[in-house]
Parts: sequence; C-alpha cells; structure tokens
Amino acid sequence: MSSYPKVGKGDYDTSILGTHAPPGIVYPSMKVQSIARAALSFGLAHTVLAAELPVRQIILYKHGVGYFERTGTVPAGESARLDFKASEMNDVLKSLSITQKGGGKVSGLRYDSSIPLEEKLAEFPFRIEAGQPLSAILDQLRGARVELQFGAEKVSGVIVGARAVLAAPPPVTTPSREQITLLLDSGDLKTYDLAAASGIRFTDPKLQSQFRDYLTAVASSRSVDKRSLFIDSAGAPSAREVIASYIVPSPVWKSSYRLFLGDTAPVLEGWAIVDNTTGEDWTNVRMSLVSGKPISFISELYEPKYIARLTADLPDQQAVAPTVYAGAMNGAMRPNAMPAPQMLADSNRLEQFNKLQQPPSAGLARQMAPSTITNEALAQERGDLFEYTIATPVTVRKNESAMLPFLQGKIEARRLLIFSEGPSRHPLQAAELKNTTGKTLDGGPITVFDANTYAGEALVETVKASDKRLISYAVDLGTTVTTAFETKSAVTREVHFNHGLLIQKVASAETKTYTASNADAKAKTLILEHPKRPGFELLSPKPSETTATGYRFELALPAAGTAKLAVSEERVYNTSLQISNLGTDQIGVFLQNKTLPDAARRALTSLLAAKNKLADLDRQLSATNAQTESLGTDAKRLRDNIGALNGVSGQQAQVQTYAAKLASIETAIAAVQDKRANLLQQRSDTQAALDTQIAALEF
Repeated sequence: MSSYPKVGKGDYDTSILGTHAPPGIVYPSMKVQSIARAALSFGLAHTVLAAELPVRQIILYKHGVGYFERTGTVPAGESARLDFKASEMNDVLKSLSITQKGGGKVSGLRYDSSIPLEEKLAEFPFRIEAGQPLSAILDQLRGARVELQFGAEKVSGVIVGARAVLAAPPPVTTPSREQITLLLDSGDLKTYDLAAASGIRFTDPKLQSQFRDYLTAVASSRSVDKRSLFIDSAGAPSAREVIASYIVPSPVWKSSYRLFLGDTAPVLEGWAIVDNTTGEDWTNVRMSLVSGKPISFISELYEPKYIARLTADLPDQQAVAPTVYAGAMNGAMRPNAMPAPQMLADSNRLEQFNKLQQPPSAGLARQMAPSTITNEALAQERGDLFEYTIATPVTVRKNESAMLPFLQGKIEARRLLIFSEGPSRHPLQAAELKNTTGKTLDGGPITVFDANTYAGEALVETVKASDKRLISYAVDLGTTVTTAFETKSAVTREVHFNHGLLIQKVASAETKTYTASNADAKAKTLILEHPKRPGFELLSPKPSETTATGYRFELALPAAGTAKLAVSEERVYNTSLQISNLGTDQIGVFLQNKTLPDAARRALTSLLAAKNKLADLDRQLSATNAQTESLGTDAKRLRDNIGALNGVSGQQAQVQTYAAKLASIETAIAAVQDKRANLLQQRSDTQAALDTQIAALEF
C-alpha cells in the first residue's frame, strides 16, 4: 500500500485518494459537518415552500376508482403540493381539476418526472455520495469561486483543492480536520480549516441552483413510489383557498346486508365496507358510495413518450441494400378465436347450500336483532348511478378498513321455496324481496335471521327501487321434488313448395311433470324454475314470472301433502326434401295428414298421378326389356340349329321350319322394339312434364 504524504506535524494528506476515503476510515464528525454546512451554507435547506391539501371528500365507485377532493388554504407566494403513488399518476393527469378562490389564477402544474434518479444526477457536474465528507464534495468543484465566513471576516477565492487530513497514517481512523486551498484575489494560495468556517457560499448563482436541484432530486427519490405535484399560481396577493379533485385507482367498496325475518315487518340492514390503502389518514371526510359501473380505463400519460426519427442522407451516400420479398400466401390468416366465457348453472349452487344443513350451534346467540346505528345514508340518483352519502363525517386511518351503515329500514318479504332441477331433490328455503326502501340496493351477500336465529346466507345482485328479487339461503329437507318426462310423436303443421323443395313445419310436443311432496305439518309455497330451451315454446301453464333464462311457476303445497304441475312445451322445426326424390309411398303419407292445406293436397295429388304414370311406364319398359331378351334368346337358338343342320343331308325341311320360326321371332322383336321406343318417348314426355310441374310449384 502506498504511504500517505504527511502534511504538517501529525497530519496526513488524503487528497491523493480522490473523493473516497481509504477502506476502514470513517469521519463521523465530518459527516455531521457536511450535512450542517450543506443545509446552512449552500442555502439548500430553503426548498420550495409548498402547502399540503388535506382530503375533505371521497366518493368510491364499484369499478376500481375513487374520486378525491382536497381543500386547503395556501399562503401567498407558496405552491400547493399533492403527493401520489407512481401508479396513480396516469389517472391523476387524466382527471385532475383545480379551483382557486381568493385571487390569482392557476398558472401551471409541475410534477416529478419518471426519469430514473441516476439519469437525473448524471446531468450535474458533481456527485454527492452517501457519507461523503464535505472536502470531497468541494474538491470536485475546483475552479469554482467560493466565499468562506470566519466570524465577522469573509474570505473569497477560487477553489484549488480540498482534502481530509488524518492525525496518523492508516489504519488509524481518528479524523483530524478538513482543509480547503483557495487562490485569493491577491494571487496568494492559502489553506483554511473548514471546521473553523461558519458559512460556505458559492458566489455563482447557477452553481448554487444546481446544488439545490441536485438535493431536491435526491429528496424526491427517497420514496420510490411517491410522486409530488405542485400547483403554481400567478398574481395571488394573499392566501387563497385551493380545491383539487381527481380520480385514482381505489379498492371497490363492498356491500353486506342483514335480513331480519319474523312475526313483525321484515327489516333490511346494509353496511358498506371501505378500505383505506392510500398511505394517509382520512380524517372527518365526507364519504359517498356509488352503485354502478361507469366505463374507466388507463391512458399512459405519465411516462415520457419518444418518437424514433429517421436518419436521412443524400442518395449517393447510401449503399444499396438487398431486397427481401415476402412469400405469397394462399389464404388470409384467421384470428385466434376467443373462447366464450363458461357460465355456471344456477343448479350448481345447490352443493353450497347443502352445507347449511347443520343446525345452529348451541353457542350461537339466539336473540339477533337489527343494529343500533346512526341515521341512514342520504341516497339519490346520479343519472344511471345511485349514490349513498354517509350522514356523518368519516375517519379511517391509513392501512385500515371500516364498516359504515348506509341502510336500515322495513322491506317487503315473502317466505317461499325455490326448486331448480339439479343434483338435489330438495328445494331451497327462500324469500321474495321487493325493494320498498326507495333506494337502489347494491349487490352483495345477505345474512338471514329468522325468528331471531341465524337461518342462512344468500347473495343478491343490484336491485333497483320497487324491483323484486328472489334469494335462497338454506335447504328445505322437509320437501322433495321429482320429475317425469314425456314426448309425443311429431306432427306436420304446414307444407310449402319452393324451387323443387318440399318444406314441412313439424311440431314435437314434450311434457315435464313436477311432483312435490311436503312432509311438514304446514302449508308452503313452492316456486318451480323451469329452464328455457332453444327452439321450444311454452304451451301451458302460464308462468307467474319469466326470466331471461327460464319460467317460474308458483305451486301451493298442502300441509303433509303432494302437488303436481305439468309443463308442456312444443318444438317447431322445418325439414326439407327434394320433391323429385319423393316416392309414391311418401307422397301418400303426406296426403293422409288432415292438416294439409287444400292447395298442397291438390299439388301432391297431381304429383302422385304423375309419379304413378312414371311407375307404370317403368313397369311396361321393364316388361318389354324382358320380352326382348327372351325373343333374342329364342332367335339365337334357332340360328344355332339352322347352322348345325345346313350341312346334314336330308335335314332341309327342318331347316326351312326353323327359318320360318326365326322370321316370325324377328318380326316380334321388331314390334317389341317399336313398343319400347314408344314407351321411352312417353316416359321422357311424362318426366319433362313432371319436372316442369315441380319447378312451377311455390306456395
């Protein structure tokens, strides 16, 4: 290791190490001096004054954003400051609105950029490292003019260098002092002890400003996720009131209800659950909760955007690049199909309700009554949205959540059972709720208490005022429901002809019978949910309610008795056949249909006659073909016999006999061929007439 040059008696020069001290050497007193002098001498403690605006109003929505309003008094000459998370800046820049009262106008907004700290600090001509002594900082600014304050005396000069002086060579770590060497205006070089200086100031305003900007950038980076936004005003002679409103991503508020059933009028109690994840306390804020989902999205406004520019040169300065041609494609590319979301059938929820069969524990409180709460939240329509405003100011500490009552009042409710066919034969205990509160009920879970006892839990979607909803909260083991299915044969309703096609409308009837058995000694009302099926039309009975996915039928169950309900449906569909391919038997079946229109009956009768004529001609042609084949066989046999007897002596008379018969057969063959030709012509004419008739059929 190199030795350190000694500077004066007992002192060692560390300036040859640059801006870093040797390993193992620390300067605790120098750190304190550095911090104090940096704040005192450079004027960096006097950062831009900014007033913070506390949160006064919050509106939470159901789609992941919250509206915040901040209000505060900002003294004259100061800016208002708002602090946000980096992830909130896009929404803030998209939605921020400023209102100023008390004179002056908002002249602009400034906020921390998203440039990394290392990039920001790289622009400065010096570096300030953690734990760095003051002399190391000053040594980077050689040539800068500085002013030192020693009591009442001021010394000015240009920095030649600065160093830390040790009392002994390493590994001794005891610090001694820091020194600075200046070139004075007189031309003398003089070294001063920095510990003796009560103040240090750069006389160059630009350098002074650079130090302030440097430390401001470092201070803003302490919170990695924190971004500050400053509201500047112009022409504000005195303090003014500033109101800033904006939206930022926020947890959605949640609804939770309690339904109290009993001998008296049912009571519905609603609580809102809100979460404060902002990192600051909400103290006595006006809180509103909005039911509904406006459209909201993220626009990248915070991150700087750059556009790549082309490099342009003169043509003679560019080399010719090879051209690569894309291959031809035989067809267009098809985009990947997005799978349709899979819907969960309502019947699948039965498994969840089956878990509620356990009787309430003996340890549960038996007397459940509505809560004692403050006044209900004020409620009002906001376009297609609905807003609850909490009646009293709300305080929620950071990283805490709160339950706020927003509803308590009487509601219409009717006990009944609901059955949807699924894995369980038991219907569900349920209630029909009519929203008589005059307010929109936000969707959420409902805990049901019946006769002051826990009865089960339900889930409900958002319910508008005066609308009705069914909720189910337990399984009724005292009732069972079975089903039976029956299908009737299809019946042809209509027949149409079009461009050679016979189109028939066919109706197929199906009946599903529900049988409900009540084992309890009390009468019940059962709601049967029958699903809508594509292509089927309900015939009977008339449903009490119709939903987007099914029908609801109300069935009265007697005490310890049974009731049935038959639901009849009809499926009407079309079938088509080529008329030219219809056989006579098929046409005969159509003609037997009593619902066949007269026009269709006449057309089919005419077609049947033509088809029968063609069939008769085909039979005659088949007969002539068989006759021709038989005569041909006889003629061939006679020719063979004549050929065999021609060379035999004494057989001339027999040959003449065979020759006469052959002549007669050939005459018969000619007659049959003439008949066949005539039949073929008749068939061709009949077929042509039939084709013309088929083509002309249309009704």
